[in-house]
Amino acid sequence: MSDFSQPSDTSSSGDVGARIRADIIAGVHAPGAKLREVALAQQYDVSRIPIREALRSLEAEGLVESRKYSGSIVAPSPVEDAEDLFEIRIVLESATAKRAAKRAAELNASDTPDLKWRELRKDISDILDAGDVVIDQERFEDLAVLNMRFHFAVAELSRSLSFISLLRQISGKIEWLYSLNVTRRGPQAWPEHREIIAAIDAGQEAKAAEVMARHVRRSRDSYFAMMSDTDRPRTT
Repeated sequence: MSDFSQPSDTSSSGDVGARIRADIIAGVHAPGAKLREVALAQQYDVSRIPIREALRSLEAEGLVESRKYSGSIVAPSPVEDAEDLFEIRIVLESATAKRAAKRAAELNASDTPDLKWRELRKDISDILDAGDVVIDQERFEDLAVLNMRFHFAVAELSRSLSFISLLRQISGKIEWLYSLNVTRRGPQAWPEHREIIAAIDAGQEAKAAEVMARHVRRSRDSYFAMMSDTDRPRTT
């Protein structure tokens, strides 16, 4: 007889994947650490099937690496890739914002309501409100997830499967980098999201792209300023 209860299969791979992702970003699973299915299944109280699926998903996001003979391990910290990731984001996310604004302009001129658009916009409003609460309560550890949800929602407004797919491929590393600087950048960055969505709602393509690009550039500059402060020798 087993000395632990059989885990429930009701937990989805998405749920356990989100928990593993959060623990990787928080440093519970350090870069290079082995991710053994049996141990993870016990730790997260699920069967091995959702663990296996979650690891595949996290590998696609760049948070997990699969190596021959050694299985899955936590990927290296994205610090070395930070400059490239920010440059990719500037191009990709300004394009998503521009496309979303174009769709908004088309919908504003149409008499036919788009229920999916309305649903996404409500989700975005809820995300922004939740972020305001998190900042007021200084629960910055929760802001990285909300930040990624906002940027994904903008990509979904664009209705471009290519943009969504590309963003998903780097989303894990983006969230990881954001979490490293969230207490410094988060309170300043969050209000900028409302400026982005206002330009999208107004159907202003050029402005939406410009505001999004500026938003990502500011995050980049803040991140590298933080890294510079960290590397600077302390005086006594």
